[in-house]
Amino acid sequence: MFDDMHPKNIKEVILGEHELSINEVIAVARYGAKVSFTENYYLRINKSRNLIEKFLEEERAVYGVTTGFGSNVTEVISKEDAHTLQRNIVRSHAVTVGEPLEKEVVRAIQLMVLNNIGQGYSGVRIEVLELIAAILNHDILPFVPGDGSVAYLSPEAHMALVLMGEGKAWYKDELLSGHEALERAGLKPVTFECKEGLALLSGTTSATAFAVLSIYNAIQAVKTADVTGAMSLEALKGTIKALDPRLHSVKKHLEQAKTARIVSKILDGSEIAKQYKDYRLQDALSLRCIPQVHGAVKKVLKNALENIHNEMMSSSDNPIIWPEEEDGLALMGGNFDASYVGIDADTICIGMANLAKITERRIDRLVNYHVSELPSFLVVNPGLNSGYMIPQYTAAGLLNEIRVLSHPATIDNTSTCANQEDVVSFAYFAARKAYQISKKLEHILAIELMVATQALEFHDTLKPSPVTASVYELIRNQVPAVEEDRYFYHDIETIRNQIHDGEIVELVEEKIGVMEL
Repeated sequence: MFDDMHPKNIKEVILGEHELSINEVIAVARYGAKVSFTENYYLRINKSRNLIEKFLEEERAVYGVTTGFGSNVTEVISKEDAHTLQRNIVRSHAVTVGEPLEKEVVRAIQLMVLNNIGQGYSGVRIEVLELIAAILNHDILPFVPGDGSVAYLSPEAHMALVLMGEGKAWYKDELLSGHEALERAGLKPVTFECKEGLALLSGTTSATAFAVLSIYNAIQAVKTADVTGAMSLEALKGTIKALDPRLHSVKKHLEQAKTARIVSKILDGSEIAKQYKDYRLQDALSLRCIPQVHGAVKKVLKNALENIHNEMMSSSDNPIIWPEEEDGLALMGGNFDASYVGIDADTICIGMANLAKITERRIDRLVNYHVSELPSFLVVNPGLNSGYMIPQYTAAGLLNEIRVLSHPATIDNTSTCANQEDVVSFAYFAARKAYQISKKLEHILAIELMVATQALEFHDTLKPSPVTASVYELIRNQVPAVEEDRYFYHDIETIRNQIHDGEIVELVEEKIGVMEL
């Protein structure tokens, strides 16, 4: 599911021979890796396309090929109108509204479309898929409003408009018509043939793209939380006795025991931890229960990861074009349903909310002189200076937003399409809010890392562990110690970027090995 190579070091993703990995998606979406196809990819696509053309020529009853869409399935479409039908579905379905989706989200969705159709069960011509890859490789960014999708269709339709030379797209930071964006990049639009418009819209591609970005961010976040939690425990004179492997051996959750081992490794060699091992009989739960809470979140993410990866490698089209000897069948069903992704995305939200909850409580303990035994708000001259008083407010505000977003989307239902689609997954927003939460969580972790680093300034006679010392140095290379109040926004964003780009996890794993979930 993951590559050993960091996504920023993956320069090309080749579709067709192997299962697409999470890291490869991030490489294309976030770091601009190029996309290409293998010979097998071409063979699968061409075989599937030949069957669609055979069905059309024989005027077989195939949903979306010789019939209308949704509750219009009873309307027969002649083969002479096949082009018009596919053009019309793209135009009529491009109706999401509001602010455009982020660049990495749009790129991730485009890659999911290529991977989904590339399974060879959709009947799309290779020319269409080559154009999507060229749009990615030329860094053309379709304008995709992000609000108002019940599961799929509309965001994908805005992207498909650009393939037709319609809609809007950015090219070299300029928002242009789809036709002009293609022309400036030396590309030409396509005219959709039978089933192609439907195949580009139908499926779980947008929900899956959001889910992949979310699970990647969340896994990186929970690993980072082990680091920030260890630093907070160290700075707050917490007892490492709560990490005793005998204690965790009697709780039958592997993720809990692994977390205790990871935090122990991070704190190994700490003079501070050694000095205060018996300072308290036991600590507050936000320190004492790091293995239990972080471990539970890891278990949720592991379960979700399996389903999200399975969805990535699936064909979620309707109908499925199934080859049989020299002929084939069009199998009509509901593979476009995104319940797997949606329910897991809702669960990821709950997991991340619990991680944010315990992190915010550690932040409060660090800045609260009533319990920290450190200077008020971690500044030498409190009163004249507010120090880190207000970043805890920011963490509290972000946590409130996360809690609201953690309400499950997939338990809702509003019928669509004249009650033909009477059960709707709402997986799109489930996955989208998971993505939103993952970014808010990164900022909360950045605040903990910022204040924990400052707290270590007050342990000048005792050395932190070699691992936490290296993290301290990484932070201090860009964020100086606080002696008087200053503009903290830049500090928080700088550390958040270190978390987002994987610098914190990468540094720690160099010291202690892979931080397994």
